[in-house]
Amino acid sequence: MKTLILQFFTWWNSATWGTRFFTWRKGEFVGEDEFGNKYYRERGGTKRWVIYKDLAEASLIPPGWHGWMHHRVDTPPTDQAYRAREWQKPHKPNLTGTPGAYRPHGSILTPESRPKVTGDYDAWTPGS
Repeated sequence: MKTLILQFFTWWNSATWGTRFFTWRKGEFVGEDEFGNKYYRERGGTKRWVIYKDLAEASLIPPGWHGWMHHRVDTPPTDQAYRAREWQKPHKPNLTGTPGAYRPHGSILTPESRPKVTGDYDAWTPGS
C-alpha cells in the first residue's frame, strides 16, 4: 500500500502513473540491468526509457545501457555480448548532502583551515 501511495504522489519513486500507462500502451520490454532497472522502447517508434527499481537516479544506468538509451548504439546490451571496458568504473552513489560528501580543506563544514597561498600568487584585496 505504501508503494502504491508513493508512486501516486511522487515522481522520484520508480515511475509515475502516466509513465506506467504509456509503457503499458506503447512500450516494448527490452531488458533489465544488474540494478533491477527495466528498459523499454516504443513499438514502431524511437523513444527509449527506463523504469527504475527504486529511486529515480540517472547515475544508476550502467554504461552499456547508457549508450543504448542515448541512441549511441542501436542494439541493447541484452542482444550483444557487452563487456564494460577496464576504464569504466562501477557505480558509486552521489553523496552530495550526506555525511560522506566531499569536503575540501577550508570548507566551513570541516575543522581544517585552508592552506596558505604560496608562490607568486597575490590574493586580490579591494582597493589595491
